[in-house]
Parts: sequence; structure tokens; C-alpha cells
Amino acid sequence: MSPFRASAPLTEDWNHFDVRRADGVTTVTLDRPDRLNALTFEVYADLRDLLTELPHRDDTRALVLRGRGRGFCSGGDVHEIIGRTLAMDPDDLLAFTRMTGEVVKAMRECPVPVIAAVHGTAAGAGSVLALAADFRVVARSARFAFLFTKVGLAGADMGAAYLLPRVVGLGHATKLLMLGDTVGAEEADRYGLVSELVDDDALDASVAALATRLAEGPAFAHAQTKALLSRELDMNLSGSVELEATTQALLMKSADYAEFHAAFTGRRAPEWKGR
Repeated sequence: MSPFRASAPLTEDWNHFDVRRADGVTTVTLDRPDRLNALTFEVYADLRDLLTELPHRDDTRALVLRGRGRGFCSGGDVHEIIGRTLAMDPDDLLAFTRMTGEVVKAMRECPVPVIAAVHGTAAGAGSVLALAADFRVVARSARFAFLFTKVGLAGADMGAAYLLPRVVGLGHATKLLMLGDTVGAEEADRYGLVSELVDDDALDASVAALATRLAEGPAFAHAQTKALLSRELDMNLSGSVELEATTQALLMKSADYAEFHAAFTGRRAPEWKGR
């Protein structure tokens, strides 16, 4: 994490979702179960700011995003967002749509690995939040629907047309974004959208195990791996090889690289420091 702090304090209390921190894992729970955790302007803003702060904290090595109640997230609230956008001026609409994209950009650029724990409905913006995570642990009850065209908007929203073809391929992405139909967990798994498919009663344990593994692992190496995966999506081979060479040379001077050697020669498990 960055050792450089500005004057503004870090935020400890968030008004628009539940945040818990323990053992290097921060868990964000979308907390509007009566609305299937539908997003509001304020939830978007809090997500954007929390993700911006995470690299400056020393207590988070993995982030879990989940929803309370019957589903993960049903997308933008029809009344609180869609209804209000009909009366907004173009400059305010652009500020809003840019903010939603900033959330996804922050998820991809945050050095902390992000796990989406998906059960029940993941629709609209909720499906994009899951897409933007590094890992999607998905319960068999989960259903994905990139349903933007079904409300009269482009299926390309919040970076979905950039990320989804790179995850599931252009053909599947075209079907999902153009038609906006709902797909179940097993079909999403066949497309490649699922990192781990589990029974509903195993979701919590599977997410906890993955989050713990990430939190206890070499955080500096994880952060650099995530950065390279994102940056190399649009690079040629020559640029990618050079960037990876520079990164590996940097990591070869890290404490964790030296710790691996000490642990290997000492026939013990490494104690990762994340630096």
C-alpha cells in the first residue's frame, strides 16, 4: 500500500453500504435487500471513493463485494436513478454516467484483488460490478443479465463492452450485451464468466477461503500481477515482454522474494510481508 498520505483522513464510516474489516479482508455488503440491493447515486459515489482510498490503507489485502438478502445487485434503482435521470440536464447526466464508469475503472486499477460473491440476481450495473471483479465466486442460484438494451440504452455501459469480450469472447459478449437476456450460473460458467461455481450453502466458505488466501499471500506480487493483466490487454507482445521484465526485476528486490528463498532453504512456509 502507498506510504504517502495527504491531509484528508481516511473514511471509517460509510453511509450507503456495510463495511467490515478483519484479518486483511475488507467486505463491502450492498445493504438494500428490500430493493435487491439496487444502486443509487450515493451508493455509486461511495463505491468510487472507497476504492480510491483502499490503496492508501494498510489493513486491506483483499476486497469482497457482496449483497445482502436474496441477491447480489439488481442494478440501478428504477425510481431513484432512472426516474430522476429523465429530468436531469445533459451535463448532470454525463457527470453521472462518468461516475458509474469511474467505479469500474477504480475496481480494475485498485491494487487490491476484488472478489465478487454472487448469489441470486446480478443484473444491469450489478452484473458489470461482478464482471469488473478479479474473481467471481458464483452460487448456483445466481443469474446474470446485462439488460441495458431492455431499458432502451446501449448494452455498452460502465466499460462492459471493453471487459466482457475479453472475459467471455466477442460472440458471447455480443449475445449478452445486445439481447440482455438472463443467463443462469451454469451457462455463465460455460461462457467463462465464473471463476468458481459453488452450491449456495458453500458460497460464504468458498469466498472466505479465497479472500484469506489472497490476504495472507504476497500482496505486492498480487498487485503487480493485477496491474499487468489490465495494462497488457491493449499492448503488443514487445511492449508486454518489456513491461513484465521491468516488473520482475523490481520484484526481485522485494522482501517477499527474499523471504521465499529463506523459507525454501529453511524448509518452512514463507511468511509474506506484502513488500
